[in-house]
Amino acid sequence: MKKKFWMSLMMAASMIVAAGCGNNSGSGSESKGSDSTTGGGSAEKSYQIAISQIVEHPSLDATREGFIAALKDAGIEENKNLKIDYNNAQGDSTNNLSIAQKIAGDSKNDLVLGIATPSALALAQQVKDKPLLFAAVTDPLGAKLVSDMDKPGGNVTGASDTNPEAIVQLADFIAKNMPNVKTVGLVINEGEPNAVVMANNAEKALAAHNIKLVKAPVTNTSEVKQATDSLVGKVDAFYITLDNSVVSAVDTIIQTANSNKIPFFSSDRDTVEKGAFATVGFKYYDHGYQVGEMAADILKNGTKPGDMKVTVPDKLDLILNLKAAEAQGITVTDEMKAEVKDQDNNIIK
Repeated sequence: MKKKFWMSLMMAASMIVAAGCGNNSGSGSESKGSDSTTGGGSAEKSYQIAISQIVEHPSLDATREGFIAALKDAGIEENKNLKIDYNNAQGDSTNNLSIAQKIAGDSKNDLVLGIATPSALALAQQVKDKPLLFAAVTDPLGAKLVSDMDKPGGNVTGASDTNPEAIVQLADFIAKNMPNVKTVGLVINEGEPNAVVMANNAEKALAAHNIKLVKAPVTNTSEVKQATDSLVGKVDAFYITLDNSVVSAVDTIIQTANSNKIPFFSSDRDTVEKGAFATVGFKYYDHGYQVGEMAADILKNGTKPGDMKVTVPDKLDLILNLKAAEAQGITVTDEMKAEVKDQDNNIIK
């Protein structure tokens, strides 16, 4: 009887141990699954990002598309695990402020993106408790979005869309290949800080070759055509900065340039693709993609915006549009083409 009791006790103990082992295995799976739903694993976590863009034009749109593409490549995809609250101010400062206030009041946002200086500034004034990235901003220091490009601190960082060397290289190209250009006309909204900074840089770069910059000021997009027409007969070429008011009406400048056989230089690739003759630049899609990678790093790895340096474009190249050249009466020489590093992509036929 005693022997029978001990045998029963040993069997019961074995069953408890076996059951315990089974529970351990099961608890590991549950733990992993639990982590993935509480934020420990990113695969099943959903995100919400708010975007504020000052106006629609090709460069800013390409920036947004590149941003979203980088997130998708990082496993954060719209309509799957990402909700995007996209807002466009249509160039209106009142709309811009209202959008920033609305975004600041939405606690569901995991991250906020401002595209172009006015949108980024409005967001920076309103959003203090979420990571805030900026893109298509020419002068983050001058705009006081950050106080240090390498270590911004706070909740704001992003990417500048200008490399000071771009206008220097473009001025060198003009002086070398088009010696008859002695004056360059610039339509500018001096209410846009980024446009003023770039205009000042252009004035210095052109002056180094004894080329004068002649400005035609505007206060909004509707004045661009009249301002452009006012430069005809006074200048040998046109040039525009990343001035949102002007870029939004670039078709009118292209028409005037073509009708009057005036070479048209720009500050961005997208304008060259539309009909300007040349720039030294980069793809805004790539610029946006760079910012999207920063967003993925913040969302998936918890990297602090204040620890992420502000980036600038580092793959500058001369970009030529051959059809625009023909329309503007420019003979594109082999020497001009030879200055293009990536001729397959940056000589537009």
